[in-house]
Amino acid sequence: MRSFYALYRMAKAFHQYKNPSISVDIVLFGYHESRLSILLINRKEEPYADRWTLPGGFLRMEETLLQTCRRILKEKTGFSKLYLEQLFSFDALHRDPRRRVISIAYYGLINSFYYQLVLSKIANDIKWCSVHHLPPLGFDHREIYKLALRRLRDKILYFPIGFELLHGEFTLPELHDLYECILDRTLDRRNFRKKMLDASYILPTGKKKSGLQHRHPDLYKFNRDIDPHHFKINI
Repeated sequence: MRSFYALYRMAKAFHQYKNPSISVDIVLFGYHESRLSILLINRKEEPYADRWTLPGGFLRMEETLLQTCRRILKEKTGFSKLYLEQLFSFDALHRDPRRRVISIAYYGLINSFYYQLVLSKIANDIKWCSVHHLPPLGFDHREIYKLALRRLRDKILYFPIGFELLHGEFTLPELHDLYECILDRTLDRRNFRKKMLDASYILPTGKKKSGLQHRHPDLYKFNRDIDPHHFKINI
């Protein structure tokens, strides 16, 4: 059994050890009007005052990482109960000019049509920016965004996450447009339709979309009972 003195020495050494701060940064993807965007915040404070960054903040002692994500999104954007997934850890030595900070990055998906942005007091502005026309980003947030986009493009082919970005009911052309937008490439419409229906990813609602001139396409909904582990689309 270790002596009290040995335990005391260990405790003292631990308190003398320099620990980095932990933060989370969130790449929040939104899809509306056939455009894929990410949410950016214009900072009021240094570092990178008046520059655009991803939503983020520091981990509190009483929080898990996911709880920190949800708090930050609620405080800075007004959003809650979103699809979130851990992306990667970013630990470059000088990624934050204030001190040693390790960021645990997440990415999330949202149908931006349903949500209204809330501007927090600690930001100059908040907006959706097309993934094709991003402004210069502070910190290493462009690197984080690029990895999140690659992950999204990979995952949409083997995991049913599209329902987080579309309305509850949609047409096959709308689903086709979503996949083309995310993958940034042209997809054969007939082959896409067959693959989606064969995978039981979507189900017919028996209804048609109204308000379109000369045509009324069928409406579908996502099959939320599908086993995500057996889902894969080769398109």
